[in-house]
Formats: sequence, structure tokens, C-alpha cells
Amino acid sequence: MTGADEFGGRRTGGAGVPLLLGVRHHGPGSARAVRAALAAARPAVVLIEGPPEADALIPLAADEDMRPPVALLAHAVDEPGRSAFWPLADFSPEWVAIRWALEHGVPARFIDLPATHTLAWGRDTEDEPAGPVQPVAPAGPPSGEEAAQPAGNEGDGTAGEGGDEGTALRVDPLAVLAEAAGYDDPERWWEDVVEHRGPGEGDPFAPFEVLEAAMGALRERYGSGGHDRDLVREAYMRLQLRTAQREFGDGGVAVVCGAWHVPALRRKTAVAADRALLKGLPKVKADMTWVPWTHRRLSRFSGYGAGIDSPGWYGHLFAAPDRPVERWLTKVAGLLRAEDRLVSSAHVIEAVRLAQTLAAMRGRPLPGLSETTDAVRAVMCEGSDVPLALVHDRLVVGDVLGEVPRTAPAVPLQRDLDRLQRRLRLKPEALERELELDLRKENDAERSRMLHRLRLLGVAWGEPAASRGSTGTFRETWRLRWEPELSVRVAEAGVWGTTVLTAATAKAEADAVTAQGLAEVTALAERCLLAELPDALPVVMRVLADRAALDTDVGHLAQALPALVRSLRYGDVRGTDTQALAEVAAGLAERVFVGLPPACAALDSDAAEEMRRHVDAVQGAVGLLDDAPTRERRPTDPSGERPAPGRRDLRGRWHAVLRVLTGRDTVPGVIRGRAVRLLLDDGELAQDDAARLMGLVLSPGTPPQDAAAWIEGFVGGGSGGGMLLVHDERLLGLVDDWLTGVPAEAFTDVLPLLRRTFSAYEPGVRRTLGELVRRAPGERGGVAPARSGIPGFAADLDPGRAEAVLPVLRLLLGLDTDGGEDDVFDDDNLVGVGR
Repeated sequence: MTGADEFGGRRTGGAGVPLLLGVRHHGPGSARAVRAALAAARPAVVLIEGPPEADALIPLAADEDMRPPVALLAHAVDEPGRSAFWPLADFSPEWVAIRWALEHGVPARFIDLPATHTLAWGRDTEDEPAGPVQPVAPAGPPSGEEAAQPAGNEGDGTAGEGGDEGTALRVDPLAVLAEAAGYDDPERWWEDVVEHRGPGEGDPFAPFEVLEAAMGALRERYGSGGHDRDLVREAYMRLQLRTAQREFGDGGVAVVCGAWHVPALRRKTAVAADRALLKGLPKVKADMTWVPWTHRRLSRFSGYGAGIDSPGWYGHLFAAPDRPVERWLTKVAGLLRAEDRLVSSAHVIEAVRLAQTLAAMRGRPLPGLSETTDAVRAVMCEGSDVPLALVHDRLVVGDVLGEVPRTAPAVPLQRDLDRLQRRLRLKPEALERELELDLRKENDAERSRMLHRLRLLGVAWGEPAASRGSTGTFRETWRLRWEPELSVRVAEAGVWGTTVLTAATAKAEADAVTAQGLAEVTALAERCLLAELPDALPVVMRVLADRAALDTDVGHLAQALPALVRSLRYGDVRGTDTQALAEVAAGLAERVFVGLPPACAALDSDAAEEMRRHVDAVQGAVGLLDDAPTRERRPTDPSGERPAPGRRDLRGRWHAVLRVLTGRDTVPGVIRGRAVRLLLDDGELAQDDAARLMGLVLSPGTPPQDAAAWIEGFVGGGSGGGMLLVHDERLLGLVDDWLTGVPAEAFTDVLPLLRRTFSAYEPGVRRTLGELVRRAPGERGGVAPARSGIPGFAADLDPGRAEAVLPVLRLLLGLDTDGGEDDVFDDDNLVGVGR
């Protein structure tokens, strides 16, 4: 390009001519160029693209506790879910401009359209108010190539960064310029012409002059892209620019904004025309603050419309003082070594050589991300994309989480959460990690309560996971990962209270009143116990009792019972009063006992399968409910534990219900078979009686489909039924004889049921059953080792062999190490378990 002399009067920002520094947001090359240009021009004021409500927050950028990436968060005061972010990384040109201004005592101001209009734009045209949104590129952010992205916010249907209510795609200026230069990849073109410019190379103003001319040509060709919001934003920025020029005179004004806007800011327009564009804009009351951000949320792959492909790589390019390729490949080698891959310094040397060779072959001035990635794949990953995916996730994108100072504005709930995080030593991190909690320790118990309360408030910082070390109720495992949008969730939850405890209590009470079904209320009661919300629990229990009294659907009652019974266990570790809960649970159980037999009649196959699951759930719940003590805080009872009234002999009444189900022909076979199996497992039915019932069902007079359903109920549900057949060959013989006698025309009808039943068994169980079935009928009937030829099988228990595994079994159950209140097995019980 020529004509650079015409920019001569614009280099210092003085003499009434502003210094316009057009940048690519989140571009390290642009950031270095901005720093060099500001150092050369020494302007009297720096104007930055961003919401002017954040001017008061600019001094916090100099705080030693402020560590990018961070974001400006704006949310509507009356509707916190309506929010927008302006993310900034340490390699963002806007952040560099802010820090330069603070370091040199120069005023810095934001000049884009105020957030009060940004948040209100499009509000009146929506059918419903916008709910909580994901991180977005709002109108006027310093957060991406405005002209390069489709219009529209992700998540809530409001217009996105620089966009309007339309859906037309905006022109991608980088793609157009890259194509004109003969590149098929805009990112590779940008790296070659901008990112590979070393610091201090050439004229500090030249990149901006050339970029302004290029964008001017593009806007002559494409105009504003037909988006009214850009015109409004640029009109506001021009007004702010004129105000700064009047205020600072010839001292010099520098503007850092997206390169797409530079031609519009340079254009001479009438003040009245700009004010006319701003007249009548909608408004909402908005609050702003700084919040932590992550590199992952800067990534385009996260759904962030103005994101970049490789924030981790860009951060490295900006921070590396020299030899960026060598330093990058050293980082990669360190990561792979930490994952136990064999990577040596020789691999790093060879990868550097290969990357440089690839860059030369491709005609690039320096190796870029594509060359280093190809070199890592070939040299360090041996051609595999599996470890390369780890490199991309951890380094190319990265999980860096920024920090903001405690003095930053925040809602009271956020401040209380920050205080809890510091006191409990639970720091938010962007990288997902597991947290093991022992609820017998006070600090871990408080951590558990805080995480459960946050889940009630919709702040999903942690998700419960299955504990691998122990199944006791004193153990909890959480998967923690802090996402930036959780700051919005906290702001939303602030309407419920000023502390985590009061907010969770108010939210639980409101959820109980508005719950649609009985199962929702029982689940809420369980969560209240986990979160230890004593003030909310009476309200929840009152609603639960009312709903339980009115609900006549046995399926609903059976679905609600397990959650209630699980909650009774928490009194042992958490010291929770579960008396009212036990009474409601016992009442639910009695109503299930009465209503279950008639509810099981005349069901189709799908309804029968669902009812079988309800029967299994009630079986487990009755066992816990009949055994669990109830904790009631009473001054005259130091232990607080006593049997709950109305719960005596629940198991016996449940067994009576199961016997009724086994004898009714109107009950589907899958339920009758399951009832027989449960009675057999509880010792309420002898094996001879079980074999007799199976023989009756599998007689020739029973339709094959009904018999197959009975078998599925009796021996289905995992390897337990398979082991029953392994150890009782009489039952296996009955099944085998029935199966061989099924008519050919009916076999295809029962095959899916049988396949579903036996495919759930473990491979070893299926193999053993196959060996038993393969033998001649005369050889079945006993399970003695001499006949079976399978070691370990005998008619009776071998105490010596059983005792040999007790140390290992105790170690697996954690009984030797924990020695806590869950240690309820003695050696005789363990032998029974082994049997």
C-alpha cells in the first residue's frame, strides 16, 4: 500500500487529529503494537472500546491481585440473568492500553455504547425476559473481531456483539484480506503478517496505518454490513471522541478499538446526525464489576462468538521474551512427561528442527501453530492424535483462570461465597478436579454443606460423583470446576438472600411450594438434609406431607420413597433431626403396601417393566427404613436415636405384599418373578418352594411370552440372578428344559426377552452357565466338584477357604482403615457375604 504520508498528522494524536489504533481483539501482535504506539505517541488520554459504566473499575486493573484473564460483567439490576461480558486477556490490546495508561498516569476511558442500552436492546421484542445466558460477545465488547462474527448472542436470543435482531452473517475482514493475499486460512495469514512481527521491528505506527487503509477499502466495498447497531455504536464513539478532543485539546487523544470501526470514527459527520441515531434507545439499570475468566472461554470452540482458536498459544506468543517455538515445545514436552510419556530433550530439539523445516517448505517467515502441532504429532506423539488432543486441551486452549481483587464490586452473596471459599480453603479452579470429603471432619462437612447449598441455588460449581474409596455415608466425592458464567448465577441467586445459607433456605422453601410432583418434593427434602437447612426443612416436610396425602398414584409414591429413606441415613453423620421425615416415609410405605397389588394388575409390557423397577426401589427402601434408627434432638436422650413409631415390622408386611404378587395370575410375569426372587433373597422362601413356583410357571400350559417374562423378573437385573442359576442347578435345569421345549413358532417372540436377561450377566457368569448347560441332563442336579469339573464349587461352604479371603475383603470394604460407625460387619457376616 502507498500513501503513508497522509497519516503523518495522525501519528501523535495531537493537532486535533486523533490517533486511531485499530486492533484485533485478543491478538498478541496487536497488543505489542499498541504498547509500542502509545509509548511513541505519549497521548494525554486513552479511549478504549468498552462500556463507559466501567470507567470507575479501570483503577482496579493496577491492583496486584488482578490477574487476567478477567472480564467486565454487566447485568440488569432487576433481572440479573440478562447479562453480558467483555473478556480481556493479558494479550488483549485493550488490557495493554489500560495498563499503559495506569502506569503512566494517563486517564483511560471506555467510549462504546453504554451497557444500560446494550442489555435493554431487543428486550421489548422478546416474548419472555431473557434467562441466564452463557458467556457472550455483547454489543460493543473488546472481545473479538466484530465484523468477523455472525450477529446474535448465544443462549438467549438477544442480538450479539455488534449485531442486531437480524440473522445475516457479517463479512469476515480477515478472510477477505487473507484471500486477497493468496491464503486459504485467515489465521495463518494473520500470524504471518502480524504475530510474527517481533517487538520493536520498524515504525510503531505503520501496522495501524496499513490496517486502517485496508479496512477503509473493505467498508467502501461492504458498507456496515447492514447492521444498525454498528452505526449506533460508532455514532456514540464519535461523540465521546469529540468530547475528549475538546477536553484535552492538543495534548493528544489515542483510541484503541476494533479495526473495523476505524474508518467510521475517522469519517466526518454532523453532531446532530450522531445524536439522532442515539435518540430513544431503550434503557435498563445496570451494574458492572470484574469477574474471573478463563482461556477456555476465550476459545471459539466454547461457543464464544468472538473467540479465538488458540488462546493458550497466543498467550505464549505474547509472554515469550524470545525463541517462542523452542519455549513452546519445551512446555509441550513437560506436559507429556507429566503424563508419563517418554519425551526427552532430544525430542524437543528434533521437533524444533522439523517445525522450522515445515515453515520453510510452506513459505512462512516463522513456524506457527500448525507447524509446531505437526512437529509434536510426528516427533513426540509418534503420529498419534490421542496425546495431541491433550496438548491442544491443556496448552493450545488452556485452563488458566484469572483472579480479581477483593475490592472489586460484588453482590453481597458473592462476598459471602468468597469468604466461605477462603475460610474452607476451597479455591475456584478452571481445571476439573475431584475432591474427596470425609464428613466426620468439621472442615469437610462444611465444604459439603456449602457445595450442596450452591447446587440448590443453581450455582453448579461442584457435581457429586461416586466415591471410589468407600460406600459409607460419611464419604462424599465431588467434581469441581469453576466456569465464568457462575458469577452470573451467583448474581441471580442474590435475590434469595445475602448469604449462602439464607439464600439456599429461601430458595428451598420457594421450590417446595412450586414443585409439581411428589418426587420433586422428596428430592428437595433430601437436598435440604444434605445442605443442612433446618429452617427450610419444616416447610418442605409440611408440603411433602400434604402432597403425599393427596397423591394416589402408587408409582409416584414408590418413586418418592427411596429418596426419603436415603435421607434418614444422614442423621448418623450430620446430626440431622429426621423424626418428621421417618414418619412421612413410614406412611408412604404403608400406602405403597396397600396400593401395589391392585396397581400391578392388567399392565402392558412397558408399564410392567416400570412397575418392576418400582418394586425393586421399594425393596431397597424398606430394608433401610426398617433398620435405620431415627435421630431426634431431645435433651433427655443423649444419643437421640430411637425406633420410629409406625415402622416396626415393615419388612414383614412388605413380604406379605410380595407373596400376594406371586400368587395372582393378573399380575404380569416379570413382576411375579421378581417378587419370588426378592422373597428368596430375603430368606422368606425356601429354594424348594422357588423351584416349585418356577416349575409351575414353566409348564407347557403357560404361554411362552409369559414364561419368558417371569424368568426375566426372577433371574434378570445383573449377575445376581446368574449366580443363582450357577449355584442351584435345579433352577438352571428347569430353565433349560423349558427353553428346549419352546415351539419353533414362539421362539422368536421370547428370544429378545431372554437375550436382554442373560446379556446383563458378567462374562464369567455366562461362561460358567454355558459349561453347565453343555453337560448331559443326567450330570446336572448336583454341584459337586467331581461332576462339574469347575474348581471352587461345593455343596457346602468351606470355612477355611472363606476365611482366607477375609483380610482382602475387609481391606476392600475399608473396615480396617476407617473403623468408623459404618464398620458393622463381623467375620461371620463377611463369610456370609462371600458365600
